[in-house]
Amino acid sequence: MNPFKSITLYHLMIHDQKMIGIKFSPDKLIQGLIKSLPNPKWSEQYNMAYIPNTKDNLGIIFNTFRGVVWINYNRFLSNKPLNTGNECVDVEWFRKRKPIPEYRFCPEEYLLKLELKKYANNTVRTYVHFFELFINHYKEKNLNAIDESDIRAFLQKLVQKNVSNSYLNQAINAIKFYYEVVLGMPNRFYEIERPRREFKLPTVISKEEVLSIIENTNNLKHRCIISLLYSSGLRRSELLNLKLEDVDSKRMLIRVQGSKGNKDRHTLLSQTVLED
Repeated sequence: MNPFKSITLYHLMIHDQKMIGIKFSPDKLIQGLIKSLPNPKWSEQYNMAYIPNTKDNLGIIFNTFRGVVWINYNRFLSNKPLNTGNECVDVEWFRKRKPIPEYRFCPEEYLLKLELKKYANNTVRTYVHFFELFINHYKEKNLNAIDESDIRAFLQKLVQKNVSNSYLNQAINAIKFYYEVVLGMPNRFYEIERPRREFKLPTVISKEEVLSIIENTNNLKHRCIISLLYSSGLRRSELLNLKLEDVDSKRMLIRVQGSKGNKDRHTLLSQTVLED
C-alpha cells in the first residue's frame, strides 16, 4: 500500500439521493480504480467522484482500494445525515452568489457539512451569516492561521459593540461549528467563555385580555389561529405546519411533527376550540 496516496469518503446528497463521495488528489491509479466502481460519476459542485450510497457499494469501495491506498472513512462513519424530518435544506443560494470584491464567502466544506447535517434553513442562514462575519474580520489572514486568541479578540469586538447575549452565542456557535464539526477538532474551543444566560420574565396578558382578542376577531381562520396558539401552546412555525390529520378529536390531542430539535410531541386540544 502506498501511504502517500489516499481517498476520503463523504456523505453526499445529490438530487435528494444519498451518495458516497470519494475525494482524492489527481492520480491515474486512483482514477482507474474509481472507473471500475458501479456507475461512478463526477460532481463539479463538490469536486469529487461519487456512487450511490448502498451497503454493497461501500463494501466494493473497500475491496477495491484496500491494500492499494489509504482509505480515510472517519468523517463518513461519524457524520451521517441528521434530522431527516426537517424542511429541505437550501444552501445552493449561498453557493450561487456572485463574487463580491474583498469579501470572503463561507468555505464549501462548511456549506457541505450544514447540508449533510440537514439543519433547518434558519440555522443554516444564521451559521453562514456569523461565520462570514468572523472570517471577513480577518480577511487578510489565512483561515487555517486563525487561532484561539483571534477568536477571543473578535468576540471582544462584539461585546464592545454591546450586542445581545443571544447574538454573541450565535457567533460562538457558528465559529465552533467550523473548528469542531467541519474540521473534526472536538473540544477545540470549549474554553471560550459564553455570556451569562439572561433570565427575563415573559410579558403576560390576562385571561380576560385573551378572550377579548378572540371575541373581537371576526375572521374565522384568524380566530382559530389565536385560539390554538393560546390554548395549545403552539409555536408559530408549528401552527403553520399543522395538518388536519394532526388533530385527534377522539383523544383531544394535537400531534406536532418535526418540532424544535426535530422532535415530535403531543399537546392538548381545547374542547372550546374544537366546537368553534
